[in-house]
Amino acid sequence: MNHLFLPEAEPVDVSVRGFARAHPGLVALHEDPLFVTALDTDPARRAGIVSGGGSGHEPLHAGYVGRGMLDAAVPGRIFASPHNRQVYEASRAVARDEGVLHIVKNYTGDRINFGIAAERLRADGIAVRRVLVDDDLATESDLTATGRRGTGATVIVEKLLGGAADSGLALDELAALGTAFCAASRSVAVAGRAQTSPSRGGEAFALREEEVEYGVGIHGERAARTITRPPFEELTERMTAQVLDALPDTRDGVVLLVNGLGATTQLELYAVHERIRYVLDKRGVPVVGQLVGTHVPALDMSGFSVTMTAMRPGWLGWWQAPSRTPAFPSQESQELNR
Repeated sequence: MNHLFLPEAEPVDVSVRGFARAHPGLVALHEDPLFVTALDTDPARRAGIVSGGGSGHEPLHAGYVGRGMLDAAVPGRIFASPHNRQVYEASRAVARDEGVLHIVKNYTGDRINFGIAAERLRADGIAVRRVLVDDDLATESDLTATGRRGTGATVIVEKLLGGAADSGLALDELAALGTAFCAASRSVAVAGRAQTSPSRGGEAFALREEEVEYGVGIHGERAARTITRPPFEELTERMTAQVLDALPDTRDGVVLLVNGLGATTQLELYAVHERIRYVLDKRGVPVVGQLVGTHVPALDMSGFSVTMTAMRPGWLGWWQAPSRTPAFPSQESQELNR
């Protein structure tokens, strides 16, 4: 059975058109090649910010286009990198006086296509810098040639960099900050059921009821090993401890993201959040920002990820800075959650 309700022809194109039609005051649609740009941006910005990646992770990235976050987002096919021409044209459309900053998740296709686009932009005289998001602890191994994957921390990095850009920082300053944000961020994800395969239908891989995939990727990549499902409290404490132990100093608090992988209910996510907050409180780790919901799914996978960013003096203001995008919570809700 195929659980995805998508048109057979050009599902991503149709979906992005629907997204733009649903948010006419926030984003502009460009179809040849496909990308979206923000209609309202802060004039204080000295460089544009562009991100993107495969579809199937919505609202990442297009949902974070707008004032306070991204200037443009470039969607690829399902679980596939955008073409370098898309990245190039989107970057040209939003470049400022100092150029453009690319936020790239650490996947081979994304790195290659954003890299080709950057070469073309530099040939046009447009300065480009790259921030590589690599937060996934499941791929932190000498056996992984590509290094840690980019996952849930992407949302936090996009928000922090958007706030920093609106404060008028230069391109090189933004690139250095972005690298620091990524170095201070780590994630881990688990799944109890695989995503639907877009090409053949049915679940992409099988798990027994008593099993959980610990360390799954956002494209449905399987973990190094499948484990027997621990009790809820044990599982959430293990994940929290793993992320915390991989972070640098947390004395200035953390931003916490509890993220659904597509088919996980809010009932479950808030239960996970409550348990993680209990563990963090017990360890004396302040939570200075938090986000709970489906922000970086893997189509309709049943599971969740936990991301934390260890904050530094001066960073919190960028997290709390005003933003207006289709998907990020409003400034009012952020104020109430401080």
